[in-house]
Amino acid sequence: MTHEAGCLCGAVRISIDAEPMAARQCWCRLCQYLGGGSGTVNVCFATDKVATTGEVRWHDSVADSGNAMKRGFCPACGTPLFSLAESRPHLTFIRAGALDDPSLIGPQAVIWTRAAPSWACHDPDLPHYPAQIPPVA
Repeated sequence: MTHEAGCLCGAVRISIDAEPMAARQCWCRLCQYLGGGSGTVNVCFATDKVATTGEVRWHDSVADSGNAMKRGFCPACGTPLFSLAESRPHLTFIRAGALDDPSLIGPQAVIWTRAAPSWACHDPDLPHYPAQIPPVA
């Protein structure tokens, strides 16, 4: 089944010809910036199954884990769309809020809880990790 995603203004569209591999809620400081103060929910797909139309602007950064990252967003409306880790080029992480169906998959774990603000709410039914956990295979 093909899944679709995109930005707020519609300038960027994403087509994913695969089912999600995993989803995590992340509270690292970079994700808090991307989420406007909250954590982000990131859905993992195989990179070779993701196609994008429209311009995506990229920002390079180093995650709290030490991984070199590229963060993709729409230059017209600013919607955060992607995270790519240089160490895992076969995986593309798409922000759950960018999916046309954000209920496609919910988080299966909460990571970087030690960086979360004291007011953050964590689903008690999910496993919680103070930092990064191993990547999806």
